[in-house]
Amino acid sequence: MGATRTPRGKWIEEGLRALVAGGPEAVRIEALAQALGVSKGGFYGYFRNRDALLTEMLDTWEYEVAEGVIEQVESGGGEARARLKRLFDIVAAGTDGPVRGTTADIAIRDWARRDAAVAERLRRVDNRRMDYLRSLFSAFCPDEDEVEVRSLLAVSVRIGNHFNAADNGKRSRAEVMELISRRLLE
Repeated sequence: MGATRTPRGKWIEEGLRALVAGGPEAVRIEALAQALGVSKGGFYGYFRNRDALLTEMLDTWEYEVAEGVIEQVESGGGEARARLKRLFDIVAAGTDGPVRGTTADIAIRDWARRDAAVAERLRRVDNRRMDYLRSLFSAFCPDEDEVEVRSLLAVSVRIGNHFNAADNGKRSRAEVMELISRRLLE
């Protein structure tokens, strides 16, 4: 009986964890194999080299944070406000995951500062997020300026919330984020 092969997705997730922890330089085959508790030989059954892994990490991230989230929101159906609420709930719940988590998003944003190809992917993801938000907000908000403001606020709050160290008075951060979501849906 042969050894069980570590799934391709595990290599990608571990690569994203390494990216979050130390940037693209930290994504090293030996370190990933050690973190997964396997030999690095299994890596080459899936990936030609480290660059191929980095590309698949970005492919996975791009799909999951844009199309994957949109598909999940849309699968529940409903009118635009209900879909926006579902979107906000999904995003709020995905703050710590290796792919959809805020820390992965921030690590890729940092990487994009130094790599034009990554910056282009990030721009594509942000544009897809904004386009989707515009489509939802415009369903109940006839003012194009208001649609743009709400869309940009929603994206900015999702990204910027991670950097904000301020206390929120008598409310928890989760309560404030819920208030923002409710206001955006008005």
